[in-house]
Amino acid sequence: MAVTSGLTAFNLDLNEIMEEAYERAGLEIRTGYEFRTARRSLNMLTIEWANRGINLWTIEQGQIVMNTGQPIYPFPADTIDLLDQVIRTQASGINQTDINITRISESTYSTIPNKLTQGRPIQVWVNRQTANTNTTTITLNGGISAVDTTITLSTTNGLATTGFINIGSETIAYANVDGNQLLNCFRGQNGTTAALHLTGAAVSVANLPSINVWPSPNAPGDQYIFVYWRLRRIQDAGNGVNIQDIPFRFIPCLVAGLAFYIASKRVDVPAERILFLKSEYEQQWLLASQEDREKAADRFVPRMLFY
Repeated sequence: MAVTSGLTAFNLDLNEIMEEAYERAGLEIRTGYEFRTARRSLNMLTIEWANRGINLWTIEQGQIVMNTGQPIYPFPADTIDLLDQVIRTQASGINQTDINITRISESTYSTIPNKLTQGRPIQVWVNRQTANTNTTTITLNGGISAVDTTITLSTTNGLATTGFINIGSETIAYANVDGNQLLNCFRGQNGTTAALHLTGAAVSVANLPSINVWPSPNAPGDQYIFVYWRLRRIQDAGNGVNIQDIPFRFIPCLVAGLAFYIASKRVDVPAERILFLKSEYEQQWLLASQEDREKAADRFVPRMLFY
């Protein structure tokens, strides 16, 4: 009697995905350039998926321990956006409490008169930066220890009035600029370690995705923890032996999309075939995206505001 394999581990590595996509386009991979351009198209495809909607497998929970008086906090560089967020109090005990914090727009945050007012944070503006690091000609004008909160630079021209800088391997948040000094600095941000830096050390600008909370926390330690659920980027296509950062159910969609991308760049592929591949890609995306969704009942909680 025939028996099943008993296995459920089927997947395609990068080489197999490209081969299948080229075959669907009526082509073959013959050169290293064709491999490179297919890998580039694959990365473009996953970026397109981020724009199409929420990919459930890229949702991650994280938390940030908030410091007294610190209004701005960075996120990992691959963060696309936040889906939900709360302020957690008494996080080290069994009586921890998650309290709603309202997400506001940049225009609303900008109208807050005193952004350094301290208290329990009740509002948050999510600043969706590029995560790029910009090199500058700015240097340290005087060495700093691992605990210094005022940093003197050769110049602050080109720096935002609030933001992040990198010195060596350390990311530093600053809340104010006064002349050539960064004031109210918070050391060792985004998982880095505060360290000693010598005068003349190079300073770069870190355009990290971040949050600005209001009021600024009025208590240290685990009194206030910002707990969030973020949408991260899909990991890049690697070398030929890597599998992709997607669930198995999205493999047909990935192959169909890559076949369409490849065919649309080739002059030797008939227009009719390109239209067919596009239609097939949209059909596969529809099937995958309809399956990759929340299947729980919606819950609406009214919130009362009084003036």
